[in-house]
Amino acid sequence: MLTGLTPPPGYFPQNVLLNISGSESLDQVLYRGHQMLTPQEFADMAQETGALILDTRAPETFCEGFIPNSINIGLDGAFAVWAGTLIPDVKQEILLVADAGREDEAITRLARVGFDGVLGVLKGSFENWKKSLKEYDTIQSVTVEEMAEVQSSLLPELIDVRKKSEFDSEHIIYALNAPLDYINESMKLIDKNKTCFVYCAGGYRSVIFISILRARGFDNLINVKSGMSAIKKSGLFELSTYHTPITML
Repeated sequence: MLTGLTPPPGYFPQNVLLNISGSESLDQVLYRGHQMLTPQEFADMAQETGALILDTRAPETFCEGFIPNSINIGLDGAFAVWAGTLIPDVKQEILLVADAGREDEAITRLARVGFDGVLGVLKGSFENWKKSLKEYDTIQSVTVEEMAEVQSSLLPELIDVRKKSEFDSEHIIYALNAPLDYINESMKLIDKNKTCFVYCAGGYRSVIFISILRARGFDNLINVKSGMSAIKKSGLFELSTYHTPITML
């Protein structure tokens, strides 16, 4: 059952009316995508369609609990940019998890970059999934100070997922650069069986990176809260000599 919207003029559920350019109007995309699904309906649809589960909540909230195999791209970051970069097919069917009241924002922002395949939204957001006692996953997150304590004894690998230009400008001297924007190549650099700390500039991209790799069987990745900004402030790690970036790559 569709809730929250009145069908737009010309909407036919079995035969969606296309505009002159061949794509649906925004009203039609919103109406179809705004199907509020119970946790069981959401799970059934995910299994039946193979749709991508896209969780648009804040990264720190996502880490505390999320539907297994879902991908996090938070609405309050460069949402459209990263959706367009990391989801290769604009025809990809999508099931959304969003904070209550932000469902239409997520659907609209996806539609504006060509993604009009939203099949529905989890009713009551993740809290409702958890209340239904369905399985969920978490991502371990640590502070820079906690990372430094572990580093002193175990020396796990540090993964910097910022762009190459950011990494070249300044980085922890023994960190590995595995840019998020080239994730298919970057994941080949990481040992699934090794514990790795993952960081970016502030914590947004690192959670995207970990969520994608977690869905591909990488279970030993730990997020570093606040990323490079906190690393620099802490003074706990040896950094390379700073160079002003000369490219955005």
